[in-house]
Amino acid sequence: MIGSISPLGKQVLTQPTGLVPQAAQGATGEVASSFAAALSDVAAQTAATLRQAEQLSAAGIQGQADTREVVDAVMSAEQSLQAAIAIRDKIVTAYLEVSRMGI
Repeated sequence: MIGSISPLGKQVLTQPTGLVPQAAQGATGEVASSFAAALSDVAAQTAATLRQAEQLSAAGIQGQADTREVVDAVMSAEQSLQAAIAIRDKIVTAYLEVSRMGI
């Protein structure tokens, strides 16, 4: 069951919990120390997902991979790419809003 939504505080950035995306955690399980590091990790995971889907697609064309595996990899890559595009759009929108503010 989904619990109630509570405001996220500094604790999310300092302690690994279930609220922190897996992409924000490094290989050692540490939580990313900055927003830029979290974005970098997400971008790297997206690129890896796209590469894996491309490799599985090539293997599927050669008859070395199961069709279900190829479809799963391509769908996962598509979902990752759509998420990355949505994040990029939100960042651009936020930048444009900040740039329009009077100082």
